[in-house]
Amino acid sequence: MTRGRLLGWFRAPFAALLDHRSLTWELTKRDVLGRYRGASFGLLWSLISPFLMLMIYTFAFGTVMGSKWPAVQQGSASFSIILFSGLIVHGFFSECLTKAPYLIVGTPNFVKRVVFPLEILPWPLLLSAGFHALANLLVFALLQWAMDGSVPATAVLFPLVLLPLFVACLALVWLLSALGVYLRDISQITPMLSLAMLFLSTAMLPASAVPEGYRALFELNPLSFIMDQARAVMVWGEWPDWRGLAIYFGVSLLLCVGARGLFSRLRRGFADVL
Repeated sequence: MTRGRLLGWFRAPFAALLDHRSLTWELTKRDVLGRYRGASFGLLWSLISPFLMLMIYTFAFGTVMGSKWPAVQQGSASFSIILFSGLIVHGFFSECLTKAPYLIVGTPNFVKRVVFPLEILPWPLLLSAGFHALANLLVFALLQWAMDGSVPATAVLFPLVLLPLFVACLALVWLLSALGVYLRDISQITPMLSLAMLFLSTAMLPASAVPEGYRALFELNPLSFIMDQARAVMVWGEWPDWRGLAIYFGVSLLLCVGARGLFSRLRRGFADVL
């Protein structure tokens, strides 16, 4: 295999973004602004919603789950802060997971335009989810400042911690958006899968607090590692596991190349099915 061909494979997942930057930007703006169109508070809901969600989860699970964290018992951290760091990661993943099956099915006009680059559609979805993750990060920083009086300097590393998951979600969106055209039942499964990925992760309690017989489910959850690393930089003020993040990124990139190739093969029948 030639070096140029190998580089071409790894460039393929990002080619649509590089070649159609302005179109990606416009579709991303439409996705973000369209969500709040007609709402009195507009984009402010991107800040209000995560705060309300945090209040609900803290009220519902704070007493039981909070006691599982040594830092909470010692009084060095608040359960709300620990929980929020995990919910930011899950919120990004959940938005990509639940919307992916509708990505192609919901845009039949784009499919029937031969010249439209369908490979670009996952990017506005991921960038929109990334925007809301950063909005959640802002709320997190304000809440942490109000409760603890400071924010760890390592919190600025959160986008780097999220990057491997971003690439993994790109692969997931290509896969589910293509399969969703042929298997419409996928859209009924993804919301339940999203909940399972939340409650079987370290978002609410550490893996060490889980009974040993079920601990593997939490540790094998791909969200748990990213949640733990996000918590390290955002709550504990520690450096992330760079080696683990690099391995996660490499595996995600390989999955991304494979998912992009499968999407290209399946797209030939999109117009016939829709």
